[in-house]
This record gives sequence, structure tokens and C-alpha cells, in this order.
Amino acid sequence: MEPVVVVGAGLAGVACARELAAAGLPVRVLDRGHRPGGRMASRTLDGRPVDLGASYFTVGDDSDFAAVVEDWRSAALAREWTDTFTVLEAGSAPEAKTGPTRWGTPHGTRSLVEHLAAGLDVVRTDVRRVTLEGGRPTVNDAPASSVVLAMPDPQARRLLEPGPVADRLDRTYEPVLALAARFARRTWDDGSPDARFEGAFVNQEAALDWVADDGRRRGDDAPVLVAHSTAALAVDHLEDPAAAEPEMLDALRRHLDVDVPTSTYVHRWTYAKPAGEREERFLLDGRLGVCGDGWGPSPKVETAWRSGRDLGRALAERLA
Repeated sequence: MEPVVVVGAGLAGVACARELAAAGLPVRVLDRGHRPGGRMASRTLDGRPVDLGASYFTVGDDSDFAAVVEDWRSAALAREWTDTFTVLEAGSAPEAKTGPTRWGTPHGTRSLVEHLAAGLDVVRTDVRRVTLEGGRPTVNDAPASSVVLAMPDPQARRLLEPGPVADRLDRTYEPVLALAARFARRTWDDGSPDARFEGAFVNQEAALDWVADDGRRRGDDAPVLVAHSTAALAVDHLEDPAAAEPEMLDALRRHLDVDVPTSTYVHRWTYAKPAGEREERFLLDGRLGVCGDGWGPSPKVETAWRSGRDLGRALAERLA
């Protein structure tokens, strides 16, 4: 039997591959990145991992996902972070906003995906095309028993020939720029009502949408902030993300007491956040499937994991 080929080694792809492997099916994961992770990506800056993609995750009512999180906790890869963030808006005092418990990652969100990927056949390669010939899929002209595209709709659509599956991949995505800034010392705690800054939603700001305290979520209190841009700013700087840095830093200074950073890095996420809504948790058409955080009621880490798991189970049942 040819292997099931999963294209994309983010959380959804790895969760799907694990289900297929657990069902006894041969499975191979292809990804162009050096390491698994996808948008749960970390980058080492000044010798320390910094989360540039997903800022945190929450645990809903899925007992299977709760068990996965407990496994991450037991492996010292995940920790409960906070249930309270700040709301920042020019001309208004900072406000506290309480919600579900957010989880952070001492070693970066990528470590969670790598932990789940242990034992899987993950191959680094650039996938150029996926075709269906007589109902049998190929990946870069190599045959596969089935193919899973674990990625945003626009990326999956580019790999496919025009047809009914590609036509269903119509969800748009908003871009985001992530600015990581390291400082000589912590100076911004007064930006929170309780004088302990964890993170903040930024309202009515042209450049910033969200700011995370990477030291607090990591648990080492390093003086590092990660700011996410608005989609509008990202659209204007997709070709040169670093050019957005001055505007993002100016906005950060308007809302928080920060010094000049000692080092910075700007990362572009062309397909960061799915827009609109979609109730279906995955797509499965014959021997071709699609999954990711764009499948489900809200684009969360748990949504991506559930999408991959559910598609893996459905495909395993079909192949059996």
C-alpha cells in the first residue's frame, strides 16, 4: 500500500498523521520547513526561543485534547499562564479582561508539535503539485494512497488543479506581522491595571492588534515583547516586513513604557488568521482531505488539533 501523504507539519497535519498511524496505516508527512510546527513557530533570538505565531492556547470541552495537554504538561512543555489580559486604547485607562485560562510554553509552541510528531516519518521537501488521476492522488508525481493538505485554503488551492475540491477552498486569510523586541530591562508592568503585564488587546490602533509578554508566558520573565500588527498594516508591508518595524515600535511606545529595544525581528505571516466562519471541521472528498484551523467555528490551536484528528479518523475508516 502506498502511504497516506500529509502535506504540512503543523499541529493539524501532525494530529491527522498520528490518527492514521494509530490505525495501522503507512503515513508520511511532508513539509518544507526545517522542523515541524507550522504557524506554531518559535525563533531563537539572542539564544532564547520566542513565539512568533500562536501566542497561547486554551482547553475547551474536548477530553482528548485535554489529555494531550496533560501530556504536554507532564513533559514540562506547557504551563498554565494567565486568565487575564489588558485592554489598551488611546485616551483610556488600561482595563483588565478576564477569560479562560491561557496556556504558555516554556520551550516555545513549536515544541508541542515536535512532541506529537515523535515517531512519525517527517520529510523536508517542497510540494509543488497534487493531482488526481482516476481518483488516485499523486504528490509531485509520486503516487499516494490518499493525500491530506493541512494548510490554509489559499495554499492548498495553489497545489490543486481546478476542480470541485479547489472550488470549496474559498476561505480568505488575513496577514499579520509579528515583531519580537528584546529590551535591557522590564519597564511596562504599569501598563496593566494590576501592575503585572501579561498581554494586551490593542483597540483603535492602526498598527497593533495584540501584544504578548513573552517572558511572562514562557515563565522566565525575560524582557521580551511580541507585538502582532493589524491586517491593514501587514497588507502594506508584505514585500518588506522589516519596513513596518518603526511604525509598530512607535505604536508600542504610545501604549506602554518601553525603552529602545536591544534587538528586534519582524516575521511575516501571509496567511495568519482565517476570516469569516465555517462550521465543517474538515474536507474529505474521495482520497483527498483538507484540515487546519480554518475548519471549525473559531481559529484556535484546539480547532487545528481537532480538525486534524477528526479528518485522520474519517480517512482511516474510509481506507479500512
